[in-house]
Amino acid sequence: MSQKLTEKGQRDYQLIQQALKNGDQHAYAELMHHYRDSLYFTMLKMTGDQHDADDLTIEAFGKAFKNLNQYTSEYAFSTWLFKIATNNCIDFMRKKSKGNFAFNTNISDDDLTIQVSAQSPDPEEQFIKEQKINLMREVVQRLKPHYKKLIEMRYFKEYSYDEIAQELNLPIGTVKAQLFRSREFLFNILKNSKEKI
Repeated sequence: MSQKLTEKGQRDYQLIQQALKNGDQHAYAELMHHYRDSLYFTMLKMTGDQHDADDLTIEAFGKAFKNLNQYTSEYAFSTWLFKIATNNCIDFMRKKSKGNFAFNTNISDDDLTIQVSAQSPDPEEQFIKEQKINLMREVVQRLKPHYKKLIEMRYFKEYSYDEIAQELNLPIGTVKAQLFRSREFLFNILKNSKEKI
């Protein structure tokens, strides 16, 4: 471990080691707990939109956790995490400004984002949208019941994280961590399936 790390940096480094060696969910939750709020406000400042900021915060943690083995203690974890988050946010803003998609399903390595613009789609677009939703529902059916429920609540019923936490009687950090896992399972099923969205 680098001697340059502050006390906070050393704490994070220990949590990362626990997460990597033992798949310790508590360690992941702790890392989220320490940086979720400051990351959210950074995303909010960049996007000016609460929903986008919320989703981008989750995506940033998802990407960081997925690539945790690439983290080196040369830099503080917070520096590395915020770099991932800001790069991801810049990409998101760039894509968003490119066009007014009536329906756009972007599936990245870490997340599933469904965006519907205010414009009403023409019949062809409406048909494509319905096909994508039907395919997505079929794929979601292949998840384990708990993960399936989480995805359905968040993306089909559009529950907020707070509402999901209340409904399932879980801490909000657990809900967010489990949604990462659900989206990763979902992505892997899509990646390995012959049907492409």
